[in-house]
Amino acid sequence: MILNESDAIWAADEFIEYFSHMSNIEDYLRFVKKEVISSTSSLTSLHDEFFNEDIHPEDMDFDIKFVGARFQQSIPQEHYVNLLRAVSSHNNESNIPGRELRWMVFEKNTKQVLGFIRFGSPTINSKPRNNWLGKSPDLSIFNRYAAMGFVIVPSQPFGYNYLGGKLLALLCCSHFARETLNEVFEKEIALFETTSLYGSTTDASQYDGLKPFMRYKGLTESKFLPLLHDEIFHKLHDRFTLLNNNTPLTDNKASSKKMKRQTKMISIIRNSLQDKPKLDEFNSVIGSAFELTQKKRFYISDYGYANVREVILGEQKELLRGQNWDKFYLENIISWWKKKASKRYEKLKAEDRFRTKVELWTDDDEIQIIR
Repeated sequence: MILNESDAIWAADEFIEYFSHMSNIEDYLRFVKKEVISSTSSLTSLHDEFFNEDIHPEDMDFDIKFVGARFQQSIPQEHYVNLLRAVSSHNNESNIPGRELRWMVFEKNTKQVLGFIRFGSPTINSKPRNNWLGKSPDLSIFNRYAAMGFVIVPSQPFGYNYLGGKLLALLCCSHFARETLNEVFEKEIALFETTSLYGSTTDASQYDGLKPFMRYKGLTESKFLPLLHDEIFHKLHDRFTLLNNNTPLTDNKASSKKMKRQTKMISIIRNSLQDKPKLDEFNSVIGSAFELTQKKRFYISDYGYANVREVILGEQKELLRGQNWDKFYLENIISWWKKKASKRYEKLKAEDRFRTKVELWTDDDEIQIIR
């Protein structure tokens, strides 16, 4: 597909305008978040939904609620999406292809929301994973045993006051999570993976300090351009579809279709532009935009198995329980977290740094973004 010069310049200018004002990943995330929130009218008066109590961690109890119509007495997916959108710094996609499992975590006594979790199938390739395994795995074997955490987001101020992000991460590593994933994914899950959202922009993440439940395995390498947010993406792709004989740039059932369509639009613009200065400007902005994507900190959990690596590599057939197996039971994980959270809570109270404000993007788009 080749565009005429006026269409090529128009499309190039849309990309240039979008990315030219962003100098780092935080600029990108704030821009996208503001656009999403400004176009959402249903996010109002949500403060009472989220935990904002002064309760000692030892006095807390937790309730994990499933999301989606396939589960009995579950949370509606739309409600999950709306509440997460108000809390999360990231623009989380609402419709995800493939197998996935979503949770909302509540404090049982107050019935208030503490955070959000979404599991899904793992990414196809990962440098730190390959380094840990010693080579790229056979995906037919690997996908049988692995799941990934794509959303692990505490509400605020629970995350700050109580190490809420660590609690959610630990729940993902529990035998309860593993057994649930086995049932929902129809697999034999033995490896959990996740990455920090902001990667090398910060020296630490909420997943640090969680041994033996979760371990840091290095930084990922990203070669993808940050995705356009929905409004500008659809504006561009609708125009390309029209110019392509009313045919989308990829099949509607294709995996990662948004990323593939964006990549194809960029390629078409480059092949179509005859104006050399405009092409140079376009390439410069797109090249800088690639730098926005930070390397992410990569973490794994083996759920207490002793030989996950060997099984994934096909060197052994049967998973074996390790010496830390019992630690991964839900009650033991929560007990471990309560000790850590109690120290955090008591220190904040002693130093008069305990926060009392519910932080929502619907109220304040300048809230602390790295969580």
